Amino acid sequence: MAIESVLSSPLGPPACEKDAKALQFIEDMTANVDLVQERVLKEILTSNAETEYLQKYQLNGATDRDSFKSKIPMVTYEDLQPEIQRIANGDKSPILSSRPISEFLTSSGTSAGERKLMPTIEEEMDRRQLLYSLLMPVMNLYVPGLDKGKGLYFYFIKAEARTPGGLVARPVLTSYYKSKQFKTRPYDPYNVITSPNETILCVDSFQSMYSQMLCGLIMREEVLRVGAVFASGLLRAIRFLQLNWEELANDIATGSLNHKVTSPSIRECMAKILKPNQELAELITNECSGENWEGIITRLWPNTKYLDVIVTGSMAQYIPTLDYYSGGLPKPCTMYASSECYFGLNLRPMSKPSEVSYTIMPNMGYFEFLPHDPSAPAFSRESPPRLLDLAELEVGKEYELVITTYSGLNRYRVGDILLVTGFYNKAPQFRFVRRKNVLLSIEADKTDESELQKAIENASLLLREFSTSVVEYTSYADTKIIPGHYVIYWELLVKDPANSPTGAVLNQCCLAMEESLNSVYRQSRVADNSIGPLEIRVVKNGTFEELMDYAISRGASINQYKVPRCVSFTPIMELLDCRVVSKHFSPSAPHWTPERRS
Repeated sequence: MAIESVLSSPLGPPACEKDAKALQFIEDMTANVDLVQERVLKEILTSNAETEYLQKYQLNGATDRDSFKSKIPMVTYEDLQPEIQRIANGDKSPILSSRPISEFLTSSGTSAGERKLMPTIEEEMDRRQLLYSLLMPVMNLYVPGLDKGKGLYFYFIKAEARTPGGLVARPVLTSYYKSKQFKTRPYDPYNVITSPNETILCVDSFQSMYSQMLCGLIMREEVLRVGAVFASGLLRAIRFLQLNWEELANDIATGSLNHKVTSPSIRECMAKILKPNQELAELITNECSGENWEGIITRLWPNTKYLDVIVTGSMAQYIPTLDYYSGGLPKPCTMYASSECYFGLNLRPMSKPSEVSYTIMPNMGYFEFLPHDPSAPAFSRESPPRLLDLAELEVGKEYELVITTYSGLNRYRVGDILLVTGFYNKAPQFRFVRRKNVLLSIEADKTDESELQKAIENASLLLREFSTSVVEYTSYADTKIIPGHYVIYWELLVKDPANSPTGAVLNQCCLAMEESLNSVYRQSRVADNSIGPLEIRVVKNGTFEELMDYAISRGASINQYKVPRCVSFTPIMELLDCRVVSKHFSPSAPHWTPERRS
């Protein structure tokens, strides 16, 4: 067979025969979306036919869509909590899944403010691994030569908890990194990373970060891409380097590992990697000892072609800071996943963050979609709306994602709002809009994450002439005084302290945010006087680092941690408020006029 016939794909010329098979799989799945979805649902319902949950709704072994849709209700996590608690307590009967629940996957901790326990089964790991295996074949279409070097990725595990019944409960990435699929993965020249497994699998976050950073610096010339799971994780690594570069440089100069790294397995593997290199130590010292860290990623890792981090959704606000540290390197977002289910991948990974769309792979689970209309009245359990299938969606419309998984979640509302941007073959492509929840509300107003993010972006435009950007933010609705008002905490990156924004400018930032918020908010401010002037509290640099440390100390996963965009927990409020350096208020009310009503 001629190699040209093997190495071809509608997506582009594959880098190798293995990639060609992966790209063909993507073609097969996306060209036959409805058939694949029909098969997936039949497999799930056949496998779980004898479960208590499906029998409760008298599905009676039916596997067709009509029976499923007419008898099985749409549910939230709260609806399933009694069943999940029984499993957690040790009930091994087939409650949700006919297969044994192998462990619980914990959500990120910022999904409606609580950590959720998602039951999973052993075979799900193979399904996740399959999606991971599709990422590099797509990336290789856009970035050639990735087999000629390595990726510097900051990956971490979290200490595991156990439920009363003895099942492990841990974040999905901890589960993956500790799986045989990850630990014994075959050598792939396109997917070599600088961090040995021992450094990733150390539960002590300092030792893990220190040794992974050390490996990355030692192999700096080989590094072709730098990444973490979320953008915030990569920025945490940069901050770690700012605090620890002297000790790292000393280790490299002397060839001896810092005594703070006590893990025997890390010390053993680092002994094979760490050799005295005075020249490299001096280079690190020269680059890190100065005040200017602009472009530090490409200065230390000069062959880096892109940053592999998630910068969609609430992570979008890290883009200016990533650009500052990387000199504007591309930031591909490769996949869309959650603790409940892995969904799909980005077939155009080098697109701008604002244009990222994910293609859902129909083999990962059975997917339904609730048309999202914020103005529509709430529906009742007795008269639920009709959910649409993947093949029925329309470009330009927003939907809430509802999933049915092999692990036993049936018509489960994930809470993600997705916008259909187009199709690849017959598979819809989605832009992640937001997690469906209200962040801020004083009275009738309801401000969600995407609105707040947009307001922050608009206000931060006023900071540009001062070479200043918003590094991090959170918010809360202060109702201790009447009228209540929005409080926004900002941590700023000021490149030139001699030209930092004045108090008057920051007051105008408050007003710019208010002008960006919805009409209900502005009406409450202007006409009803039920909301007071918006307030920005600027906090000391490093405050959000401390916030993350606090969250991790309370059990959050370093991999999955996301800064909460709204806070109300008293210790967090106290942490933020004791680090405030200045407070600013809107100098006037925002613009608002009554809407015309026909």
